[in-house]
Amino acid sequence: MANHSTHMHETSSWAIGYTAFAGLMMVLIGFFHALAGIAAIWENTFYAVTDNYIFQFDVTTWGWIHLISGVVVLLAGFGVFSGAMWARVVGVIVAVISGMISFMFLPYYPLWSLLIIAVDVAVIWALTAHGRDITE
Repeated sequence: MANHSTHMHETSSWAIGYTAFAGLMMVLIGFFHALAGIAAIWENTFYAVTDNYIFQFDVTTWGWIHLISGVVVLLAGFGVFSGAMWARVVGVIVAVISGMISFMFLPYYPLWSLLIIAVDVAVIWALTAHGRDITE
C-alpha cells in the first residue's frame, strides 16, 4: 500500500530551464547595461541628446544609472541560479526596473532599448511561469 503523505514532487525540467534562461539573460542584461553606462561615462558624446524629453538627463547621469542598474541586474541574475524564491522575486523586480530604465532611455538609443525591454519581458515571464514548480 502506498503512503500518500510522503508524496515526492519532481522538479520540472522546463522550470529549471526557464529559470536558467532567466538567470543567464539577467547576467547578460546587467553586463550590457554596465557597458552602456561605461560608454556614456567615458565618452559624454556617445549618445545623442534629445530636446524636450520628459526623462532628459545628462548623458553622464544616464551612464551612472546604467552602470549601477547593470551591476544590480547582474548580481540578481547570479542569485536566480540559486533557485531560491527570494532570488526569483528580486529577479522580477529588477527586470521590471531594467525595463523601465530602458523605456526612459528610448530616445537616446531606441533599438538597444527595445531589445533590452523585450529580454526583460522574457525574463519576467520565465521567472513567473514555472517558479512554483521548482519550490514545491
